[in-house]
Amino acid sequence: MTDTATEHPETTPQSSEVELAIGGMTCASCSSRIERKLNRLDGVLASVNLATEKAKVAYADGVELSALIATVEKLGYTAEEITPPEPEPVADSEAVAAEAVPAEAEDGETEDGETEDGESGALRRRLLVSAVLALPVVLMAMIPALQFDNWQWLSLTLAAPVVVWGGLPFHRAAWTNARHGAATMDTLVSVGTLAAFGWSLWALFFGTAGMPGMRHGFDLTVSRTDGSGTLYLEVAAGVVTFILLGRYLEARAKRKAGAALRALLELGAKDATVLRGGREVRVPAGQLRVGDRFVVRPGEKVATDGTVVEGSSAVDASLLTGESVPADVTVGDAVTGATVNTSGRLVVEASRVGADTQLGRMARLVEDAQSGKAAVQRLADRIAAVFVPVVLLIAAATLGAWLGLTADAAAAFTAAVAVLIIACPCALGLATPTALLVGTGRGAQLGILIKGPEVLESTRRVDTIVLDKTGTVTTGRMELHDVYAAEGTDEKQLLRYAGAVEHASEHPVARAVAQGAQAAQAAQAADDAPLPAPEAFVNVPGLGVRGTVEGHTVLAGRARLLAESGIALPDELSAALAEAQARGRTAVVVAWDGVARGALTVADAVKETSAEAVRELRALGLTPVLLTGDNRAVAEAVAAEVGIDEVRAEVLPQDKVAAVRELQAAGRTVAMVGDGVNDAAALATADLGLAMGTGTDAAIEAGDVTLVRGDLRVAADAIRLSRRTLGTIKGNLFWAFGYNVAALPLAAAGLLNPMIAGAAMAFSSVFVVTNSLRLKSFR
Repeated sequence: MTDTATEHPETTPQSSEVELAIGGMTCASCSSRIERKLNRLDGVLASVNLATEKAKVAYADGVELSALIATVEKLGYTAEEITPPEPEPVADSEAVAAEAVPAEAEDGETEDGETEDGESGALRRRLLVSAVLALPVVLMAMIPALQFDNWQWLSLTLAAPVVVWGGLPFHRAAWTNARHGAATMDTLVSVGTLAAFGWSLWALFFGTAGMPGMRHGFDLTVSRTDGSGTLYLEVAAGVVTFILLGRYLEARAKRKAGAALRALLELGAKDATVLRGGREVRVPAGQLRVGDRFVVRPGEKVATDGTVVEGSSAVDASLLTGESVPADVTVGDAVTGATVNTSGRLVVEASRVGADTQLGRMARLVEDAQSGKAAVQRLADRIAAVFVPVVLLIAAATLGAWLGLTADAAAAFTAAVAVLIIACPCALGLATPTALLVGTGRGAQLGILIKGPEVLESTRRVDTIVLDKTGTVTTGRMELHDVYAAEGTDEKQLLRYAGAVEHASEHPVARAVAQGAQAAQAAQAADDAPLPAPEAFVNVPGLGVRGTVEGHTVLAGRARLLAESGIALPDELSAALAEAQARGRTAVVVAWDGVARGALTVADAVKETSAEAVRELRALGLTPVLLTGDNRAVAEAVAAEVGIDEVRAEVLPQDKVAAVRELQAAGRTVAMVGDGVNDAAALATADLGLAMGTGTDAAIEAGDVTLVRGDLRVAADAIRLSRRTLGTIKGNLFWAFGYNVAALPLAAAGLLNPMIAGAAMAFSSVFVVTNSLRLKSFR
């Protein structure tokens, strides 16, 4: 992407910013051309994203929006301002309650319908029609037994709609490029197919190819031909169909470009229970206003950012912050939209709504990361940037040379058209799609989903891999780890009493203790009785629980809970708590009958396969870095367990993006593995984003590769498979062009027999497909 800041130092500061929807872009050269043209305007800084088909433009006072749109339209593309949706009016409570659910469903249906029936839907129809018509044309041209009398006229009837209607996107793009002095793969496809079709029309109507009984011969010698009896209909129809296949696969991947933002926004609560006039009214979350008070019950999502004004609970913010332990909140504490209330009832006063919330800001981070990431041109387009102009020059030189040397217009035109036809990359249409289909298909069997060809290129250069902790290296679930029994206390009894009172609590730490106690008791063959039910159970917000178990008053929670009850902590338990804190674990102190009896530690468990995965990533030449929102003690303990040396802890979502950019600025090419909403922007910013399939939709959609199984070892497999697939695509492209380039001198000399050209193209296509199928054996 153009470094516009360097080119236009005078364009800062900017006073206005607008987003434009751009239509008509087909390749990376289109987006870069629009970007360059906009950035040449005084006081304008523009960034054009091919994947999202948007331009983000900052402009100074005095620059008219209409001038920006006109500049894009002069290049042959469409531009339209994207305006944010108007806030929904706040209706009366009865109307809101009645209309909330139907309106929400209707929006979803409309959006999904538009997504499914857009560009990829139109390309799919064009591809299917072209494939059905082109197949008999190719078969008749290649199999003499199918060449009945006047077969060539049926071929013309079938091939004409493929070349004209099926190839219309290429012809339109080639014309747009030609008007602005550019040549891309669309140019070569359009010129080559039209030349082949045009020559076939001349041979049918003015040459000998239209005679009844005409057959394609099998003379494979190199000899001169006048071309008047030669048809290239199968070349024209076949190339259009093959390239349409590649374009359709590309469009399907591109269609998902905006899904990360939708997934982020859909993560928030759909509706909220608002207190209005002393009544609870259910309204869509989009109708909340600053100052509204709403109720959040256990298990519900917090509808928007706000402050607790009533109640206390534990809020699970792991999706947004990466913090594995739910945070206790009470009156006066801030809560974030999209976090989950795990226990008590809360009343929250909204402080930020809509785009101003933390979730909205994270959505902007993802969008900015996607817009700022340089569009990677596909390999075929890169080669074509040089290959296309060279071929056009060779064809023109061939025509001029033959006219000058022989004055034979028919021979000159035959040789020039032969150059275009042999250069028309038939196998190129298969080179990327077949390798991608086989590679991604094999990846799917292994739990690896690769989004598109541009992803593969990043894997070759990656030298650093940033790993999120919670849910990626660890399970994301709290588990009981250590049991410290005070002198004179039975460990079995400690677990039994602690598990009994914690079993009555909904707090995740309490659940971990209860499950650990149950598992320990079940392991005792002699005593498989269930945990006793506590009496007089009380939940002490932010501190712990108390209850009566088998006649004993039991307390379990923070050390402060015991201190407020006048229970002293012996030195041995104080040392155990210090050790737990140093190891990054959460400690639960247990007491009964007024005496501290022991301590239990819980922590987010490291996945069994994580250490092996880190070793495999190192073997691929990657340096692992642990990046987490959790505290440093926890992070360093996990890193030491799996073998990671570099740790960055206590980072907010925006800090994760900054950490990735800092590594990139140091010259590293960064891959990022994550699973939470807090990782989405960093996944989009990284050179290669790998999302755990067990994580959130926002992370999955922002990533370039999805690891379905949630096993970190699959990240190493994904990079190896991506590199192998990229190598196969490069090999395919080399041979696809190799056959054409080798035959160009023969075509220019007028020595290219049409059947040799046909055989070379068929062989190159077979080679490309066979080479791609080798990816099926990837282990």
